[in-house]
Amino acid sequence: MTTTLGIKVDEEIRSRLKTLGAARQRSTHWIMKEAILRYLEREEEIERRNKDADEAWKEYRETGQYVSHEDMTAWLDTWGTDKEAQCPAITKQG
Repeated sequence: MTTTLGIKVDEEIRSRLKTLGAARQRSTHWIMKEAILRYLEREEEIERRNKDADEAWKEYRETGQYVSHEDMTAWLDTWGTDKEAQCPAITKQG
């Protein structure tokens, strides 16, 4: 199901949409819809990352478990080499 939404833009934005649409052989509607979809995808990904970070921080506060930056960097430096190391051990705070 689709629905119609209205958006007010100034003449400059309207002109830019028409120009880009003509250059891409797309309608102004298609250009606006594509822009909205890309914006939503980007912003939803940011929200997912923020949620993941909040959950990781909560888990750390509850468990105190972590992998040090140095250990993680050393491990990642071995990726794609013939001497790929094992995942570093988890350390517990305190």
